[in-house]
Amino acid sequence: MSTPASSHYTRTAIALHWVGAALILANLAFGLYLAGLPLSPAKLRYLPWHKWIGVTVLLLSAARLAWRLGHPAPELPPAMTATEMRLARLSHVLLYVLFFASPLTGWLFSSAAGIKTVYLGLLPLPDLVPKDKALAAVLRAAHKWINYSMAAVIAVHVAAALKHHFHDRDDVLRRMLVFKRGPAA
Repeated sequence: MSTPASSHYTRTAIALHWVGAALILANLAFGLYLAGLPLSPAKLRYLPWHKWIGVTVLLLSAARLAWRLGHPAPELPPAMTATEMRLARLSHVLLYVLFFASPLTGWLFSSAAGIKTVYLGLLPLPDLVPKDKALAAVLRAAHKWINYSMAAVIAVHVAAALKHHFHDRDDVLRRMLVFKRGPAA
């Protein structure tokens, strides 16, 4: 059941936001690092960690979306123009799409490459597609460009939050900060 939007995010939404942000940023950097490594025992040892973080991001994104559907985001400041409001909503939808697309294309790529994904070294995940070298190449490129796109949208998201805080001097950033008191839920 949906609850009315309040003036701030719930503690659960804040926790999901910052844990997800930390994992996503870490995995973007880790993925770039891994892409630059030659095939070696170190790369083969680190690659599962990248996958584990990706699967965790997928699970957190599902939890975050489920939470968001039942707990609407706070209203945007009335001083925002209609165009700014549309862009804010569009960028949030795009971020959610990318939060799912990135780990899913990584998982699809691993499946097509014939590389099993075993979450946390314990839970074998099913292959989503059969082994196919040509498809693996396409999925690898898709995963790469989805992540570049996500990094760009995240940069715009951060810039917009900073603009709201320092230029507009509204509470858009403060309502998502951990140390800001909010509701207990």
